[in-house]
Amino acid sequence: MKVVILCGGKGTRLREETEFKPKPLVEIGNLPILWHIMKHYEVHNHNDFVLCLGHKGNMIKEFFVNYEWDAFDFTLNLRSKEKDYHRSYEEEDWNITFANTGYKTGTAGRIQAIKKFITDDLFLVTYGDGVSDVDITKLVAFHKEQGKLATLTGVHPAGKYGLLKVEENTITGFNEKKPTNDLINGGFMVLDKKVFDMIEEDCMFEEVILPKLAQDGQLAIFKHNGFWHSMDTHKDFLDLNKMWQESAPWKTWNDHPNR
Repeated sequence: MKVVILCGGKGTRLREETEFKPKPLVEIGNLPILWHIMKHYEVHNHNDFVLCLGHKGNMIKEFFVNYEWDAFDFTLNLRSKEKDYHRSYEEEDWNITFANTGYKTGTAGRIQAIKKFITDDLFLVTYGDGVSDVDITKLVAFHKEQGKLATLTGVHPAGKYGLLKVEENTITGFNEKKPTNDLINGGFMVLDKKVFDMIEEDCMFEEVILPKLAQDGQLAIFKHNGFWHSMDTHKDFLDLNKMWQESAPWKTWNDHPNR
């Protein structure tokens, strides 16, 4: 089953990091958030990816084309140009299709543009800027049970503000911001290929196609109560990197490049 990742946005709210690189290449622990997302799918035995490229998409291509020599020590013979890699782990067995889906294309247009690469009845779709510990295996099984055209993962976003502990006129402490009870679209979607027939023009998938599916009773929600975090702002960047150093809830794998 193909895993389609939307990688074409500019990430304007994260300008500190995205001025010179595409948002999916913003790093957590010296590895792009895109790599973390793909690693999570690999844990659930999905390793066939289609990357919908747009803004600075050439840099995403370059990262993976150069992945081997950037991940491992190697010895180079200048005359023959042969490289002897000193691998510290078995590199990822990923099949990656790089699809140029346009610089300003909407998310629905990007999905429609990769139709030719979808060979199964179902395919997976997510965004290139959010990490989670959602159980992809259970998500796919849930979608099949529901019998609808689409399933999205509903997540509880963290509250925007921390709470103050107050006694009379004195602050006595701070409470960490807690996830809200509301659910939002966290990505990690399963789509039937029939959804392609609903995309008649370039538009935003979230604003046009998902509401159509909901109106037709063809949109299921997989409720995820575990970890989910997007990288929208510089604070998100700092928070995710701090989590990575301490105990990243989304890290369910062992081996990764020592960068």
